[in-house]
Amino acid sequence: MSKVHSWGRYPYAPQDAHPLAWRDSAATVWRSVSDKEGTTLMFGNGRSYGDSCLASSGHVIQTLPMDRLILADWQSGILRAEPGLTLGQILEVAIPRGWMLPVTPGTKYVTLGGAIANDVHGKNHHVRGTFGRHVRCFGLLRSDGTQFECTPQAHADFFAATIGGLGMTGLITWAEIQLMPVTSSLLEVTSRRFANLDEFFTLAERLDPLHEYSVAWVDCQSRDAALGRGIFMVGDHASEGRLEVERRKTHTMPFTAPIPVFNRLTLRVFNELYYRRQKADELKSTVGYDSYFYPLDSILEWNRIYGRAGFQQYQCVIPVPNARDATRAILDAIASSGTGSFLAVLKRCGDMPSPGLLSFPLEGTSLALDFPQRDTSNRKLFDRLDAIVRESGGRIYPAKDAHMSGEDFRASYPRWEQVEALRDPALLSRFWERTTRA
Repeated sequence: MSKVHSWGRYPYAPQDAHPLAWRDSAATVWRSVSDKEGTTLMFGNGRSYGDSCLASSGHVIQTLPMDRLILADWQSGILRAEPGLTLGQILEVAIPRGWMLPVTPGTKYVTLGGAIANDVHGKNHHVRGTFGRHVRCFGLLRSDGTQFECTPQAHADFFAATIGGLGMTGLITWAEIQLMPVTSSLLEVTSRRFANLDEFFTLAERLDPLHEYSVAWVDCQSRDAALGRGIFMVGDHASEGRLEVERRKTHTMPFTAPIPVFNRLTLRVFNELYYRRQKADELKSTVGYDSYFYPLDSILEWNRIYGRAGFQQYQCVIPVPNARDATRAILDAIASSGTGSFLAVLKRCGDMPSPGLLSFPLEGTSLALDFPQRDTSNRKLFDRLDAIVRESGGRIYPAKDAHMSGEDFRASYPRWEQVEALRDPALLSRFWERTTRA
């Protein structure tokens, strides 16, 4: 039995991982763990940042060994696989055959089960919505041994509660998704520097409807007239070129830094250099899919740069009417605090609803930043940011969260009670316990 953690390593709560390798032994393994520990939780590859992947009991069932491709129809792009298969493994078999994930987050190391449980989204939410919109069906196992297939029509209540349901309804034993056709593994990308937040919104309103992918890096240390400056990046799949799995050289962060690599001084220097590295105001390039979608995946164990205390990611989404003012207030609060993130991601979400009851995106603007874990300063800053998000009608992403109050969670996700009603009694995460029982 090995120990596993959340990606942010905060809260620091090592979990005893009970491996699950075969579908036909799932009920037995689950019963063995729950009989001893009371409750457990399914755990994929540990890419959730906060405590949504941590079991209240400290014992998880790790589904990563369940990584088999069950079937694939390369004429229609329909793929069925076990929950431990990662998105990167799916791409390795799909890309050479002319198929792409319709939605992908910023790491390919997320498992299929995790992508469904957190209803992940990506740079093309304004075009294709969340991952859950492309799930056709899945098998669900309950702790009492009951198994059934969930579709939008059959067991529709469990289908909706499981997509984005943070693993509370049961074990996904297999899932079937619809892939997206592509003619090349390359992407044509245009990067534009923008001088402030107003320019970001102007660019987004003009360019989002014209491109498949759209996202911006923002300098969270900029102030005054330059508040919210950054680089706006749009992309589309190339119409010509190879269909090949991209093999990038990877490096590993060899140790956990004794203190966070990024502090007030190094962050300001990094942000200035990153903003200035693009000499022209506009730059066009053709790049591989791996380097475009997963830039941080080339640095294995990159979470170690934040030191032994770990880090928290703050990701929120603000609805359209209040997006500009609230985002400005959030960035101003972060810049005033003297802390922030070297990777600050700003993007607009579209209006396509997810089939999931607890899906995070709503039509508006999403902002995500990483903060080294410092109890006092983070708590003070997050209290201020939470108030802005709350007053603007926004919400925080549970898959990235380690601090949200139960009151804020229940107000932001009013359908949580429907998920609670279908929650398997043998499943309980630290997040669910923290936000629904306090």
